[in-house]
Amino acid sequence: MKGQIHQLLAGFYDVQTADGQLYRTRARGNFRKRKVSPMVGDFVEFSAEAGSDGYILSIDDRRNALVRPPVSNIDQAVVVTAATEPTFSSNLLDRQLVALESQHIHSIIYFTKTDLLTADQREHFAPLIAGYKAIGYDVFFSQQAFSDTDLNGLRDCFKDRLTVFMGQTGAGKSTLLNHLSPELDLATGEISQVLNRGKHTTRKVGLLSVGGGLVADTPGFSSYEDFNMDARELGQYFPELQALSPSCRFRGCQHINEPGCGVKAAVDAGEVMKSRYENYLQFHQLIADQKPRYDKSRK
Repeated sequence: MKGQIHQLLAGFYDVQTADGQLYRTRARGNFRKRKVSPMVGDFVEFSAEAGSDGYILSIDDRRNALVRPPVSNIDQAVVVTAATEPTFSSNLLDRQLVALESQHIHSIIYFTKTDLLTADQREHFAPLIAGYKAIGYDVFFSQQAFSDTDLNGLRDCFKDRLTVFMGQTGAGKSTLLNHLSPELDLATGEISQVLNRGKHTTRKVGLLSVGGGLVADTPGFSSYEDFNMDARELGQYFPELQALSPSCRFRGCQHINEPGCGVKAAVDAGEVMKSRYENYLQFHQLIADQKPRYDKSRK
């Protein structure tokens, strides 16, 4: 039979067929020998007898896959980002956006906890929100964190798509999903005042039916690093830098020390967000430092 993995839990893979039937399966040992692990979102061929567990026999080619969260065949991702509690980090946001761009996954940025901001703090966010929208990202940021307008707009994006919810622990992924689909009644956690981090409330990776599509609610994280790429590739995963590359004097410009760099000129002119460029420089150095670990098999 053919189906899609909808949940991974304790070594079992719950596979759903096109007619809605759910089967609990295990992966055959030859997957481990080949160092291949089935992922939530995989389309698989499996065998199962009525009333007994089945086995995954093969995995179809993936359109894309993320390591963190471990989900494949993704159409889009909602990067749930707290405006405060935990403290907003453009660096963490850009790390996630780069990982998604590298897999050609459309990104939606949804800001939570905006109701906790003062008027001055919201004003501080205004140019940042405008900057991400100018790049081409869909951004939801309202005075009311879960306004009907935002929820309806986000819900309309889900139909016939597989959407991953990802973000820092405590950002409010499960809370947002509960507002989008109250019948889910997902567990939520409080922020730890000592560590300024949320408690991990999502323990497994699974697909949920929301808005006519599938949504993956995934465990949060306190840090994010997924730069399995060459430093020379990084610029293409910053859409605004990629668009400016033709204006650079030298082909293959890395936008760091080269003369006649169109990107650096745009940064100086305020046409590129300074925070984005600074994060690009930091990521570039980080990737260069980890070069021995770069997976050349991706080429």
